[in-house]
Amino acid sequence: MSQTVSKSCERCQSLPEKFELEGPGRLFLWLPMGHSYGKLVRQLSDSGREHRALPEDRCVTVRLEGSQLSAFVADILGALTDEESRATRALFVQGDAEPGLRDFPRVGSLPQLFTMTRSGWLVDMLAEKRITSHYQPIVDVEDTRKVYAYEALMRGFEPDGSMVSPYKMLTLARDADLLFQLDLAARLSAVREAARLGLKVPIFINFTPTAIYDPEYCLRSTVAAVKDAGMSPEDVVFEIIESDHTPNANHLKSLIAYYRRTGFRVALDDLGAGYSSLNLIHQLRPDIMKLDMELIRGIHHDPYKASITRKLLELAQQLGILTVAEGIETPEELRWVRNHGVDFVQGYLIAKPSSPPVSTTPHFTE
Repeated sequence: MSQTVSKSCERCQSLPEKFELEGPGRLFLWLPMGHSYGKLVRQLSDSGREHRALPEDRCVTVRLEGSQLSAFVADILGALTDEESRATRALFVQGDAEPGLRDFPRVGSLPQLFTMTRSGWLVDMLAEKRITSHYQPIVDVEDTRKVYAYEALMRGFEPDGSMVSPYKMLTLARDADLLFQLDLAARLSAVREAARLGLKVPIFINFTPTAIYDPEYCLRSTVAAVKDAGMSPEDVVFEIIESDHTPNANHLKSLIAYYRRTGFRVALDDLGAGYSSLNLIHQLRPDIMKLDMELIRGIHHDPYKASITRKLLELAQQLGILTVAEGIETPEELRWVRNHGVDFVQGYLIAKPSSPPVSTTPHFTE
């Protein structure tokens, strides 16, 4: 009997249940060492908190109202060292039922449990599809009025329409194990909004390699979205952030190979922000390199930055890699990159990020 294979990635497209902070439940804690176990039991005894201790398993169970969970976990985090907290396994079970097999995938670290108790707003945002994209133009270095492409910038919004910063979303998503879902939502939003706005130039989309298990499986919804939007794969450029890449080189190379087989292009973002630029260029062989804004900032009067950037540009030209200078903010920076063979530029004073509808008129030209 043949099995039906799901066309969607359950890891990326399913959301965890929100913590129901109403009603009683039990918190199970498995401590990493006898010393840590004893420390926690003493704290609970001294505070008069009713608890059940199982020394042979180094397990402590505490009955709590759901509304008390976040504050109680915060107290435990304060009593244990950071290393002890990270090594402590935690599970909160509603009601009086004993944990079953289906509960154990929810066992995580104590800091992760604390984060999850405070992540309801992000779960709601993902469930209600309150993720959108703003776009920043990438323009021709010789004529900054000519838009070559747009970079999709993830944004979230509250029910009242107020914006939520990507940094806040990404930080919580990493800690609460929601990065897979957020990364997928950002990719789909980038494609959806570009199609809705009728953008006729390439779009650059950031993606997080560690948020993808298997490209053949996890990226199929992104590929389908591009196809459904009537976009050509070669007009979609996926950006890998150098300073945030996965340490598993083989996994990263498999992602790039999949994108290339599907017809997409690949950019190496924030080049110069990390410490492995040359290795990444060799391993990934990107179509486009984006020079980090910190490398470009004040480059016209910094001989160290200028020397490093000249070598990177020379390498890119020899290998046929297109280049984008990020973070252009002054006429002097623009003049320097223009005189040294950069192909395209991007920056807040060249063209500020735009909410839909996208403005195609750069704000700064020389």
